[in-house]
Amino acid sequence: MDSDIHMPGPVCLIENTKGQLTAKQEALELLSAIKQPVVVVAIVGFYRTGKSYLMNKLAGKNKGFSLGSTVQSHTKGIWMWCVPHPRKSDHTLVLLDTEGLGDVEKGDNQNDCWIFALAVLLSSTFVYNSMGAINQQVLDQLHYVTELTDRIRTRSSPDQNELEDSDEFVSFFPDFVWTLRDFSLELKVNEELISADEYLENSLKLIHGTGQRDKEQRLNLPRICIRKFFPKKKCFVFERPAHGRKLGQLESLQDQDLDSDFIEQVAEFCSYVFSCSKVKTISGGISVNGPRLKSLVATYVNTICSGDQPCMENAVLALSRTENAAAVQKAIAHYDRQMSQMLKLPTETLQELLDLHRTIEKEATKIFMEKSFKDVDQEFLTKLGAELEKKQGDFCKKNLQASSDCCSTLIRDIFGPLENDVKMGVYSKPGGYCTFNQKIQELKKKYYQAPRKGIQAEKTLQKYLQSKEDMIDAILRTDQALTQREIQIEVERVKAEAAKNTAKIMEDMQQKNDQLLQQKEKSYWERMQQLTEKVQKEQAQIREEQQRATEHKLQEQARQLRENFQQENKKLQDEIKILYEREASRRCVVS
Repeated sequence: MDSDIHMPGPVCLIENTKGQLTAKQEALELLSAIKQPVVVVAIVGFYRTGKSYLMNKLAGKNKGFSLGSTVQSHTKGIWMWCVPHPRKSDHTLVLLDTEGLGDVEKGDNQNDCWIFALAVLLSSTFVYNSMGAINQQVLDQLHYVTELTDRIRTRSSPDQNELEDSDEFVSFFPDFVWTLRDFSLELKVNEELISADEYLENSLKLIHGTGQRDKEQRLNLPRICIRKFFPKKKCFVFERPAHGRKLGQLESLQDQDLDSDFIEQVAEFCSYVFSCSKVKTISGGISVNGPRLKSLVATYVNTICSGDQPCMENAVLALSRTENAAAVQKAIAHYDRQMSQMLKLPTETLQELLDLHRTIEKEATKIFMEKSFKDVDQEFLTKLGAELEKKQGDFCKKNLQASSDCCSTLIRDIFGPLENDVKMGVYSKPGGYCTFNQKIQELKKKYYQAPRKGIQAEKTLQKYLQSKEDMIDAILRTDQALTQREIQIEVERVKAEAAKNTAKIMEDMQQKNDQLLQQKEKSYWERMQQLTEKVQKEQAQIREEQQRATEHKLQEQARQLRENFQQENKKLQDEIKILYEREASRRCVVS
């Protein structure tokens, strides 16, 4: 589905049956096939407010998400439609249409709250759809946003309080778009034209001066939450699309049958969503693709069904464990593939094998670093290191065996004729030992000159010669041309040579062990260097997220201070005006 996403229509992503939410397997499998980054647009609002119509337009269709033409809520649960992104190549647009809030047939406000929370958690652009102007009644209906602190946690820390938790929402929450349907008012303030965005900002100004603190807090809570939680806000107003019974036939109506201003407003809305909606990301700036979105859906729904609060940190960690395990396997697969293609056994030296291992290990670790994230305590990097170290050990064993097999075959070919001559008694005569010894030296030279014997060459040869000591000793002792003293000297020489060869073999073994330890240490520090670079990059991303959240918080505080100042200033001006009026009245009385 990377290059050709074909979904002829929406499918149910999260089913809502009698208040029980269930992630649908068919939809999850569709998501798992989308390897591209996803831009997720979710729409929420009260039923029969035209949400599905806007989503169909974003999909480039007139039909798809069920519109319904009665007073009943049509969409149940959350439905999904994945289409190629019209503006961003190699991206997928995931549209989520939610069931209408406030459905009288459902009678379960808690269920609405979870649908609202899931739409926020899963989207990169969150569209809230309502009818008419923004007034206190509409804001009161948006109580779902005020309950998010009771529904969502950013971190799993048990001592994290709600206030601190909600302060971090801005780092993870989607952009907020408010669509106002059947809007008939003029966008004017103090007789001056304003934009829809300015209208939204004015509507979200805090209320002061009622004289009732509790009432002010209640009225301002939805305003505060929207301003505080969502990093970016946008507003669109739509005139009534048609009149009379035509409204129930929007799916079948052509553009010429609809109000021209409405058509233009819908086009402007779609253009904004296509151009400005970001790729869904999770903590650390990690882009979300289909499989990652699938994991988030499953984790959040399962958590809700278990009676717990969805926690963004836990969802990311659950996702990271799955992906980090897959990253380990991809890294190991690369290592196995490259080693099988490039390694020719036996290697001439151990260092040749270690150098190749180190090069491919570095590539494999790089693949892991690129594919992994949130590897707590480097659990999966440690697993990868241990697995690669084991594989290096396995290749070293294979290399030893290949060298031993090669050398044994070579020895049979070179020394086989000599053994036959010994059996035939060729060297059982005066001067035979000297001739035999000369032959041994010639054959050893031939053996040493043979290429690609590997690191077991000396050990295998010495092992062979040791196995023939009785045969060599018999030839030595039967040589009638040698005196007893010469035989004794030769025996001592042979023992000394054997001891020297044994010492050399032990030295080679120690050298190989030292090489392996050095390789292990180099591999460790190279992994640590790659890890340091990755951690620095992740920390920079986290600092950037925190800075954005802090800037948003400071901007909101500054805005609130300005509003408070303006309110106090107005109050002061009103008091001055009253004083002037009293003074004017007093003068009139005196005169």
